[in-house]
Amino acid sequence: MKDIGIDLGTANVLIYVKGQGIVLNEPSVLAIDQETKNVLAVGKEANEMLGRTPGKVKAIKPLKDGVIADFEYTEAMLTNMLKKVKGLRMWSKPRILICCPSNITPVEKNAIREAAEKLGAKKVFMDEEPKVAALGAGMDISLPGANMVIDIGGGTTDIAILSLGGIVNSSSIRVAGNSFDNAIIEYIRDKYKLLIGERTAEDIKINLGAVYKGDKNNKKEIKGRSLDNGLPHTIVITEKEIEEALYPHAISIIKEAKKVLENTSPELSADIVDKGVVLTGGGALVKGFASLFEKELNIPVFVAESPLTCVAEGCGIMLSNLNYLDR
Repeated sequence: MKDIGIDLGTANVLIYVKGQGIVLNEPSVLAIDQETKNVLAVGKEANEMLGRTPGKVKAIKPLKDGVIADFEYTEAMLTNMLKKVKGLRMWSKPRILICCPSNITPVEKNAIREAAEKLGAKKVFMDEEPKVAALGAGMDISLPGANMVIDIGGGTTDIAILSLGGIVNSSSIRVAGNSFDNAIIEYIRDKYKLLIGERTAEDIKINLGAVYKGDKNNKKEIKGRSLDNGLPHTIVITEKEIEEALYPHAISIIKEAKKVLENTSPELSADIVDKGVVLTGGGALVKGFASLFEKELNIPVFVAESPLTCVAEGCGIMLSNLNYLDR
């Protein structure tokens, strides 16, 4: 029997198998035949189909803002993703650890638990993403001193202050990677009367994304559909313009982080001034995030070594303690 850790993200699903490490890292997308409701593809293959499918084929993202928006499709996506993992036998009834945003409702939590149980789990454990991300980023959260982590995912940003192995104070806001993609789509539509799709917006975010000190000489050619005549059209956009689009969302996250700090005891605040803040999640890779946080919060801010995989790596550490949790 192999214990499994699942980082069930709005943008990506990562699966960690004890003894093997991260065995799957794919987009949280599935493609279905709308007539038969059969699953045609999941993960990378389904993501390639986004915005490009013929009438009867639909590419779906079943998770929204860090929670399950469509229960059946989430279950179908996870089932098919687990089938991709070589040597994994679900009939052996593994124990599954699933990570979720810190402020989801009990109803949302039950939906995630139920999805895991339907996969054939012997036992389902759930833990909060910022805590698991902190472990994956190499932070020792077992000591009395405070650690602060800001996990900027696809659907939510989780902000948490941790001490003695638990969360002392936290907040979760639905401003994250997907919000950045939408902001880019809106900015290009409003400024250039050009319509682009989700995948193009994500590509711009990855290659040209900035929230602080964007470079106006860093440019990229963007193709889309003109709103004026409905025909294909190409424009050139700069990193500085993308900063304009993303900056308000970055400030929303910073304001929330300030609120969490304001509600923290002076002793723990002093620890955070000494140790700084660690950024995890895909959003941490957007240029200028650490510098902007440092400027606005006036404390040191670091980006984790591998921000995209922190939660999955943290799952690996948690899986070593499942026997303790089981008791």
